[in-house]
Amino acid sequence: MVTGGGSGIGAGIAEILADRGAVVTIVGRTRERLEEVASRLTSQGGRVHVQVADVTDEDQVADAVAAATAHGGRLDGVVACAGGSETIGPITQTDTAAWKRTVDLNVNGTMFTLKHGARELVRGGGGSFVAISSIAASNTHRWFGAYGVTKSAVDHLVALGADELGPSGVRVNGIRPGLIRTDLVAPVLSDAVLSEDYRVSTPLPRVGDVADVGRLAAFLLGDESSWITGQVINVDGGQMLRRGPDFGSMLEPLFGADGLRGVVTN
Repeated sequence: MVTGGGSGIGAGIAEILADRGAVVTIVGRTRERLEEVASRLTSQGGRVHVQVADVTDEDQVADAVAAATAHGGRLDGVVACAGGSETIGPITQTDTAAWKRTVDLNVNGTMFTLKHGARELVRGGGGSFVAISSIAASNTHRWFGAYGVTKSAVDHLVALGADELGPSGVRVNGIRPGLIRTDLVAPVLSDAVLSEDYRVSTPLPRVGDVADVGRLAAFLLGDESSWITGQVINVDGGQMLRRGPDFGSMLEPLFGADGLRGVVTN
């Protein structure tokens, strides 16, 4: 089961898993996106099912896990990829409602997916859970709002889940992508100053592809990683060795130089 499977990294992970023979259930909020991905992967010989669910709704997550189990006959692995952010800008000007929605999506959504996915994995005698985190969890991304904070919570949830579920044969790991080429990061790639800042901050100076994340996810789901748990692995071209990006060129026109250092004038 792959949440957030209708686009971006989630769709890329689903494609690699389907190519390797897995029966994949992709989960997301928008049926049209899910069906588009499923149709494409099915035409390539994959076995892909669609389940519409909002991961912030626990009952819908439980239903998605049940559907994925039924589709495959059992549940062997879960990828919690659904996530995002509704906040950006200085902490002092954070939209509180947007902050709460981001916490709900990234933290609660991942927790619900682990809670119900792990129940089925334990019933089946074991399996693997992979959470998609972010380099923003380990390296500060100024003015990124709730995103890095919530992804840090995901990292701790990985450690907690691995520690608790190991005796039942369930492995829990995470992946921290860096800058990955998706529709979501198109504004970053189109900003010459910001994209150059990413380049100089990354030892391997190229933009990542969804397949870079998907190949690691497939490894962590498979038997080759059977003695790996509680790990959060960066797929970021080495950016974690340096620093997070400087979004000043994009955000200073919106908030002003003083605003970026926390000044509030009203």
